[in-house]
Amino acid sequence: MPVLRFLRFTQLDLPAWDACVATAEEAVPYAQSAWLRATAGRWDAVVELDEASGQYRSVLPLPVKRRPWGREGFQPPFTQQLGLLTTTSSQYRSVAEYLAVAVGRYARLYLQANSGNEFPAAPPGFDLSWRQTYCLPLDAGYETLLKGYAADYRRRLRINQQLEQPLQVGETHSAEALLQLFRQHKGGEVASLKPRHYQQLAQLTMNLQSLGQVRVLEVREPATRELLAGALFVVTPRVIIYLFAAASPAGKKAAAPLLLLDYMIQAYAATPGLVLDFEGGMIPSIARFFANFGARPVPYAALTLTRQPWYLSWKR
Repeated sequence: MPVLRFLRFTQLDLPAWDACVATAEEAVPYAQSAWLRATAGRWDAVVELDEASGQYRSVLPLPVKRRPWGREGFQPPFTQQLGLLTTTSSQYRSVAEYLAVAVGRYARLYLQANSGNEFPAAPPGFDLSWRQTYCLPLDAGYETLLKGYAADYRRRLRINQQLEQPLQVGETHSAEALLQLFRQHKGGEVASLKPRHYQQLAQLTMNLQSLGQVRVLEVREPATRELLAGALFVVTPRVIIYLFAAASPAGKKAAAPLLLLDYMIQAYAATPGLVLDFEGGMIPSIARFFANFGARPVPYAALTLTRQPWYLSWKR
């Protein structure tokens, strides 16, 4: 009979972990050890352990850091969803069962579950809120998917193709130029991004490139080769994640971000079971941009537990 075990990072069997994530019913690339090593460094977990084989039947990752008031579970940067990952052999399927094993070990705990985790009510002791991302199933052929675009997007694609030198999407192996473009044109708007976050993103890119999961796309001005826009996509068998993107003012005017996404949709159209996760949708203007590709909102839960003394709450 499998059992639920709370394990510190040093106790985790990472090959068993990745085998569970790869075969999980929920497609959550964020839970791969290569991903979490880059964004969280270390994490605790509650695992459903098959003691006979040593295999993990289910995993609940809990990234952790030490604070003056105790251990704090947190959601790492560039990691939209984690939550419970189950397999066909899982016996324990309620997130609440896993949280009950872990909650007493943390002064504070925040986690974003995955869209496959159901919450009829908040687990005991937790506040439950809802977030959303936008997703586009890629089962249909490209012509069918194109009909789902906003009319203005289809018009812009036609206009680009009619230019004497239409903008073209190219592929590169380095994300350095993309990161520089982001810092130049958007970094000041995102005050929460510190130098360490750019380092984490660079490490994440390298880790996922070693697994063959990264595609870095660019649009450059034909004459000057100026970088107009770029995007980093994480490609896995069941989900493509639009992880990171940037565009210059000239790139936005030329609809370069539209070209990048259309390129990926065209490349992976007619792939049964594959979904493009636009990874966002909490900001209305960004949600509209995603919806104009025919993407639809997909909810996922955020859970918060606070057990620290009230007089420390102001120090957050």
